[in-house]
Amino acid sequence: MFVLFVMFILMLSSVSSVYPQQNENSSRQDSEKIKVVASFYPFYEIAKQIGGNNTIVTSVIPMGVEPHDWQLTPQQIPGIIEADMIIYNGIGFDSWLGKKEQFRNSFLVDISKDLQLIKLGQQESENLGHTDQIYDLTYGYDPHIWLDPILVKNISKTISNALIKLDPDNTDSYFRNTKNFNQELDTLDSLIKKSLANCELKDFITFHESFHYFANRYGLTQHAVHGSSPEGEILPQQIITIISLAKDLGIDTIYSEELKDPRLSQTLASEIPNGKVLLLSPIEGIEPHEQKKNIDYIDKMKMNLENLKQGLKCK
Repeated sequence: MFVLFVMFILMLSSVSSVYPQQNENSSRQDSEKIKVVASFYPFYEIAKQIGGNNTIVTSVIPMGVEPHDWQLTPQQIPGIIEADMIIYNGIGFDSWLGKKEQFRNSFLVDISKDLQLIKLGQQESENLGHTDQIYDLTYGYDPHIWLDPILVKNISKTISNALIKLDPDNTDSYFRNTKNFNQELDTLDSLIKKSLANCELKDFITFHESFHYFANRYGLTQHAVHGSSPEGEILPQQIITIISLAKDLGIDTIYSEELKDPRLSQTLASEIPNGKVLLLSPIEGIEPHEQKKNIDYIDKMKMNLENLKQGLKCK
């Protein structure tokens, strides 16, 4: 009996760790909303935009946590399984959602399907057109698809179609939300193109290899301190190579990330003429203070753009 009681308590705590706690006076209307679990921040944000008032969206990975080294805990699984929809990126970060046997009967939405994917280490795109097969980093594709606003438009349509399938009575609402969000993305795309149209540089140095899609979309060249993951040791030879590259290309900016220690970027910047460190967020998470200010994906992309304009010496 005691063991059963402990298991019951663990299940209750796991649900609260994935879903926001409900007030006892929560309306029936809330209980009827579609419960959507997104693997981590960017897809949480997109799902909120599309779902609007018809959904309750939560994130598996906490907002201020680096997703590359995050591990799913057994206590979280019951809360995820209870969701009406699970959104994940089948080519990396969270491919475990598609592979875990516990989720095989869940309504899984892989937002990487039918997108033009870029192989790691290459600037060429390839349409995989995959359907049921689950992809992860072992396939060698860059998972950072949300950093291209045009691909985000496709992601929003995938989420919208999935919501309509689950909740056809609110089709008009999902269509309207998708149209409005995609108009914002078109405006963002136009702003980026205009802002980067007249720059002295086309090359930039990121903390880790996360801006392939962005660079490919806007005619830039990304160089990275780390590979596709910001984890791991950086060898002295790699540091020398980055410093030499910066000097050869006239780069005076090393970009850091908000969820990582900036000291390595600061060290590199100190070794190049007029070197400085600016933030270039891969938007893999969001800080608590940003949440309180209601800063969202579009805001983060605009912040990135302002810092890129400085590093690329745009007029």
